[in-house]
Formats: sequence, C-alpha cells, structure tokens
Amino acid sequence: MIFLDDASTDGTLDWLNSLEDSNITSIYRSDERVGHTILYDKGIELAETDVVGILHADMIVGPNYAENVLKHLKPKTVVCGTRVEPPLHPEGKEKIIRNFGMDFDDLDIEAFESFCFDKQSELQDQTTKGMFAPWIIYKEDFISMGGHDAIFAPFPYEDSDIFQRWILAGFELIQSRDAFVYHLTCRGHRWTEAIQKDDDYFKIASIKAGKNYVRKWRSWIRNDEFQHPVLLNKYDIGYVVKNCTPELLAFLEPWSSTTYIESESLVQEYIKNIQPETSYSMQDRVKTFQSSYNHAIVIELDGSTMDNSGVAFVNGLPDILKGVEETGDYEFNQFKIRVNKVEPENIELPFLATKNVF
Repeated sequence: MIFLDDASTDGTLDWLNSLEDSNITSIYRSDERVGHTILYDKGIELAETDVVGILHADMIVGPNYAENVLKHLKPKTVVCGTRVEPPLHPEGKEKIIRNFGMDFDDLDIEAFESFCFDKQSELQDQTTKGMFAPWIIYKEDFISMGGHDAIFAPFPYEDSDIFQRWILAGFELIQSRDAFVYHLTCRGHRWTEAIQKDDDYFKIASIKAGKNYVRKWRSWIRNDEFQHPVLLNKYDIGYVVKNCTPELLAFLEPWSSTTYIESESLVQEYIKNIQPETSYSMQDRVKTFQSSYNHAIVIELDGSTMDNSGVAFVNGLPDILKGVEETGDYEFNQFKIRVNKVEPENIELPFLATKNVF
C-alpha cells in the first residue's frame, strides 16, 4: 500500500507513521496542497507493479473487479470498470442506476455484492468502448504519455485531457461490463446536501481548470453515449474585437490563439489578473490591434453586438469550421470570418502544457 498525504493538517500523517503494517511500502507527503491531479502521478511513480490504476475516493470495489478488468488489459490499452450509481445523476449507457445507499452511513454492501454476482453472470466478458474512472493501464504506457497534465491541478478535467491524449496516441479504451464499482457520486467534489451547493474552493478550481482545458484543446469536452471521448479539431483562431468589455475578453480569450482588442489598459489589466492562474503566457494570448493577423482563422466582431447566439457560435466553432472546405471570407450573424487555412492544427504528442506550475 502507498499512502499519499496532500498536506493534511488533521494528524493523518502522524497516524500513518504510527501504523505497523508490512503492506505499507511508502508514505508520501506533499508540503503544499496540490490536489489529486499531481498525487495520482506520484502514486504511480512510487508503484512497484507493472499495472497501475485509479479509483476515486467515493468508489467501493465490487467482487471480482480486478480479475474482470485485468482480463482485457494489453499494451496500449486502458480498461475501465462499470459504475453502479444511486439515482443522483441522469442515466447513461456507460453505467447502471441502482440504489445501494446515498452515502457511507447507509451503504448496503451485501446487497451491492449480491447484485454484482448476479450481473456478472449476465454480462460475463462483455465490453464496450468508453472511459471513466476507475481504470487500469500498464505503468510504462502511462509514463510514456507524460502522466496527467499539471495545468489542471488541483482538479478537475485532468481525466478528460488524458483520455483524449490516449486516443491521439493510438490507445484503445475499453470498458469491462462485468467489473463493478459502487460510485457514491458527488462525494469527491465537496457538494453537500446541507448547503445544496459546491464549496468555493471547488468552484474556483473548476473555473480555472475549465479555462485551461479550453486553452489547450480550443473546444469543450464531448463524449458519445458510452462516454468514449469525441475528439474535435483544434484550429488556430484569432479574434479581433471592437468595443471589448472585460467580461467578453474573459470569455473569448480561452477559445482563441490570441484575442486582439483596442484598449492597451484592458490588455495589461487582464494580463496582470489572469497570469498567476495559468502557465499559459497571457502576453501571447491578449494583444492590442495589429496591422495584420497571422492566424489560420481570423474572426472580427463588435463586442457591443455579442449575445447568446454569439456565445453559441464560439462554443460550436470546431463543428462549424469542420464544414468549411475553401479559404475565403464568410459571415455569420455579427461575425466576419476570414479563413486563411482550412486544415486544423497538427497536435504533437504527448501534447502537454508546462508541467511545473508550482
């Protein structure tokens, strides 16, 4: 067993050090809070096994889980289990909705395990294409991809990022339909029934990581009905915005290679306020108007006309550009679009942003 302590202050480390258990091979403590994105990789680094895997803290492993994921594992393959969840989130083809308790204090383990045995007979050896935690992989394959991208620390979206990078690298993503975990959803991201909301730490971390995800991929997460990632093209886009407000700049910047605005003071204010939150260089991403714009796609707009349809256009741009076959000038509502190159960017693996963000 390897224990990873994320700068706890409640005596956990002292308790771990007091344990006399020969199964404990390593206890690692981070000096500062780094989140599970970093600690996943530290645990895999310390692991002495050929196969490694990830489980979330709110998952309970069902019987035969290890055997039923390992039987599908081979090099350049990632195998995930199947989640059984209480009815907290919408149904999906990648999971099974069944209530065996909403939290640890009312969990019916015996009923869950009995369900697993019955369902394993029905679904023996069946697989689909999909990916979600929990998953396993050969350690050398995980390391070859550079691990999780620390730009998403402390969380979330590090999982969607590495899933897509695995696909780009030619990995096969397999879901074992007879390897079950019970997933007490919402326990990992600090949502509480008492206050009916996520805490501020989670919300701030999610916003930061979400913006970095869009900066990196220039699109948002998309999965098919089995939660297999759908890769969208990434385009070199420059937005040229008249009458740009701070709010509009904050929205557009992650979706572009560079956003150009009139106000030098707004550029400097944005760089000053945003720079500590990401390892991406804002000096490259936010600039004043130029005499020419060297981007594959240049989009001009008047910020005073931006509305909900404009927001939908920006979000859906990878799909729109996929249908453009010729260079030239186009218009869509308030947007003037110059297509200088129709081909998307060539993404080179391992496709990581700067790892050292601390």
